[in-house]
Amino acid sequence: MALRLTGSTPSSASTPIDPAAAAAALLARGDLDGFRALFAEAAALDDVHERYARRKALVEAGLRHAQLEQRSRVAALYAAVAHELVAVLEEEPREPVLLNYAGVLFYELWGLPAAHALFTAARRLDPELPEVGRNLAELARRRRAGAPPANAVPKALAVAVAGLGRRAERVAERARPAEGLTLSLCMIVRDEEEMLPRCLAAVAEFADELVIVDTGSTDRTVEIAESFGARVLHHEWTGSFADARNVSFDAATGDWLMYLDADEVLVVEDGPQLRSLLGQTWREAFFLSETNYTGELGEGSATVHNALRVFRARPQYRFTGRLHEQILDTLPRHLPERIRSTDIRVEHYGYLGAVRDAKEKSRRNVELLLRQREEQGDSTFLLFNLGSEYAAAGEAERALAEFEAAWRMARAEGGETTQGYMPALVSRLVRALRVCRRHEDAIARAAEGLELFPGFTDLVYEQACCEQELGRLDAAVARFERCIEMGDAPGRYTATVGMGTYLPTIALAEIRRRQGDHAAAVALLDPCLSAHPEFFGIVLPFASAMLADGLDPAAVVARVEHHVGDLGPTVRYMLATALYEQGEAAAAEAQYRVLLERQPANGAARVALAEALLTQRRYAEAAETAAALDDAEPHAGAARRSELFARIVGGELERAAEVLAATASLAPGDRELFQSWLALADGGEPPVAQLPAAALPLLAVTLEALLRVEEVDAFGQLVALVERTPLPPRERRELLADMYLRRGFLASAAEEWMAVCSEDPRDVRALVGIAQAAAAQGMTEEALDFAREAHALDPEDARAARLLQRLEPLAA
Repeated sequence: MALRLTGSTPSSASTPIDPAAAAAALLARGDLDGFRALFAEAAALDDVHERYARRKALVEAGLRHAQLEQRSRVAALYAAVAHELVAVLEEEPREPVLLNYAGVLFYELWGLPAAHALFTAARRLDPELPEVGRNLAELARRRRAGAPPANAVPKALAVAVAGLGRRAERVAERARPAEGLTLSLCMIVRDEEEMLPRCLAAVAEFADELVIVDTGSTDRTVEIAESFGARVLHHEWTGSFADARNVSFDAATGDWLMYLDADEVLVVEDGPQLRSLLGQTWREAFFLSETNYTGELGEGSATVHNALRVFRARPQYRFTGRLHEQILDTLPRHLPERIRSTDIRVEHYGYLGAVRDAKEKSRRNVELLLRQREEQGDSTFLLFNLGSEYAAAGEAERALAEFEAAWRMARAEGGETTQGYMPALVSRLVRALRVCRRHEDAIARAAEGLELFPGFTDLVYEQACCEQELGRLDAAVARFERCIEMGDAPGRYTATVGMGTYLPTIALAEIRRRQGDHAAAVALLDPCLSAHPEFFGIVLPFASAMLADGLDPAAVVARVEHHVGDLGPTVRYMLATALYEQGEAAAAEAQYRVLLERQPANGAARVALAEALLTQRRYAEAAETAAALDDAEPHAGAARRSELFARIVGGELERAAEVLAATASLAPGDRELFQSWLALADGGEPPVAQLPAAALPLLAVTLEALLRVEEVDAFGQLVALVERTPLPPRERRELLADMYLRRGFLASAAEEWMAVCSEDPRDVRALVGIAQAAAAQGMTEEALDFAREAHALDPEDARAARLLQRLEPLAA
């Protein structure tokens, strides 16, 4: 048979008999009447999907058997199947797969006008239907060939075929998308006054009905929903997202249902395309393309995945699960032609850092998932979601344990490729392995994932990061370059946007910067920002590379403006941060001030301005700038730390004591540190014999800040507190040595590491540190000696390997 079929894999509908086997047995005996009776049995089935699947399986069985049948009996078999199939299509002509099958039958029966009408109708309904285009091309070839061969169709059968063909042509004419069907938007909300207006404004004109279930809002959420014409239902929160969603579905009256969360926004330009889906009654559900923005607001980092959001309003389509509730399992997944992916875009802002922190989503979600585990036990999907929430909360080891358990369960059940979230599970598992410093395991697991999900660029990117962290820079560069060759992975993999473009480019540029080749970093990032100005995350490394390459601040600002146009708040903040980090505090100050003029309530910018003033030793101005941020603001803790630093170093000890007594925004350990510092600054003794471990991070930052502004006396005073921390003596020296190295006090750094080596000559970290200090002073041969000794003692040490890779070419 010259034509191509669609969906020729036997259906796996949950029926009490195997229709394909029953049909094959009857056809093998030549019992066409019995075969046709199977169609009558299928027509009596109540379930719409089972009925369709049974009929489709019977047609496929007939087409397969025709390839084995004797030539003299083939036409009769085709005619019998065609007769039944036309009758099925007369009930409902909007069935692209069945229309294509009918076209194949009439093609074989030389009913070419009917075949053309049927193929055309199939393609009109579903232009992406596999093989229908080739079938039309083959039909055109047959038409050009002229009359059929003698006895292609027995004369006695030809008359019946002609009449059946006319019926088929009438069916084909009726096979057009349905009109007048309606869409209900269903939502569940609680305290969403900030996000809801944007969501509803984008989608309201494309929905015929808005059904919103409120689970206990105390803000203006209900008022906002009603202002858009929504019907608001009040439902007590039971701890189950599925229950709440199903309430909205039960109340909806549309032919189709669509659900969104308040932090999801339909791209308005795609609204007409959304409406066009409603006529596709041969579908049961549609996936939309959802972009999940991550990181901080406005940065531009995101992942893309296919999200099931639109489906027929059938009572059996309901959600299950307390959290990350699922509906796909209630849909006819055994009929892939019933569910389609679209490029209609939805933008999701719920994974932005600011939003997640404000709503404490991770904490709440973990609690719900653990409750679900108690009620229902473990499942692959629950383990995946629990791992995802632990990862979002920064609990890497817990996340890894859940991801590993989910992957083991999936492999045991044979579900690695059958569930849509499996690519995301592999990606998150690999990342968790890397974060937990199991680099070789991560590389191996990523390779395993690539066999299952070819073209998943995210996994190659994770491998590249592992190679880089292991000090294997050549391998890292090769893998990052491979990411760019591959491009971004398909959305069905829940792929991170930019993994095949700007993210590996940024990584390559950072490697060049660390190697001292700032010009190469600029050459990589300049065209990258030009091609992707929407991803603001490029701005910081690009500006930093230009400054390191010797460009003056004004030229750097101009170059960034050239690529991105108007410097919005996010871009200006990143640009100012690059200036600050590269030692251009005055230029950074100017950018922060412009930003605060436009956004006076921007706490992050206010804290950053205070730090820029501190760097210029303008302590009084820095203190007042930080003090302007109220204690209730999200960045109040950082502001109080900057203010206290400025007042103590500036000699305002009494005012510092007042601030310290009044503030409630300091993190655990910070208060004890400032109390001890104040006591030392005032000539007294610290009030505690030992600082808590929680004070150590701020102590390290404060000491390095004092070195940066060259407040040597204050540093000498505060460094005494290092002896009052729980750190072992060896780690105290490491802490100070690293700090001295970063700030350019190379002799002091070497002295600390030499003291470590005097206690243990085989201390690899100290040997690497001495090598770094020597290299920074231009003592390449001496640096190489220490680096080689460290590498010989521990060939797996990444710092030693990286240092050798950098120094050996210089020595040669």
